[in-house]
Amino acid sequence: MKFGRFLFGEKVFWGRVEGDEIAVLKIPPQKGLIESGEVFNINEVKILPPVVPTKIVGVGLNYRKHAEEMGKPLPAEPLIFLKPSTAVIGPEDNIILPPVSERVDYEGELGVVIKKACKNVAVEEASECIMGFTCFNDVTARDLQAKDVQYTRAKGFDTFAPVGPFIETDINPDEVEIKTYLNGEIRQHSSTADMIFNVYQLVSFISGVMTLLPGDVIATGTPPGVGKLSPGDRVSIEIDGIGTLSNYVVAVK
Repeated sequence: MKFGRFLFGEKVFWGRVEGDEIAVLKIPPQKGLIESGEVFNINEVKILPPVVPTKIVGVGLNYRKHAEEMGKPLPAEPLIFLKPSTAVIGPEDNIILPPVSERVDYEGELGVVIKKACKNVAVEEASECIMGFTCFNDVTARDLQAKDVQYTRAKGFDTFAPVGPFIETDINPDEVEIKTYLNGEIRQHSSTADMIFNVYQLVSFISGVMTLLPGDVIATGTPPGVGKLSPGDRVSIEIDGIGTLSNYVVAVK
């Protein structure tokens, strides 16, 4: 089942997506599936980011082949960092390249959307904390990442967290294809089967560090093939069963 957030006029609402139709929900889906009876065509609305997170928890080097690509050993435990909620943008929104960076990269990822507050969750119980899955682009100022060592600045610029288009509840996160296209050319193509730590292990590990809240996102790491973004580019993250998240790239004027 697919859910999303939408804008019609000045009205922001949650909706259940089926084909080109959106059934309006009275409350967020994690609180219950209560439809108002109102229906929109998807072409009538603007698709918003499907989450309003308090935080985004990123995971570094979580694909074996990406670690190899970066020339780094496989981590013994998840390497986590934070992206601010102010970095979030939705489908078709612009990624803005900051003038202080000369190298900004795309990183296509599977995003995990948290359903309820959870802390110290066992791996076996992690699925109960997950609302669903979405596409995520962990946009990164690669030169600043190398310069700072810490990831906060490189990962935290406004517009550096494209997410969407929808939240899908019915996929197998252990084996789903991820593709990234740059101007229509495929640049990343992998499967979550190459993850070092799976979705449930990540939820358990991260909840042992910090309380995860409804709407928070875990960006589960990127496969090999990361590359540079330039003004005028269109970058798209495609995940089987979820859809495609596309954004344009612009420079600060």
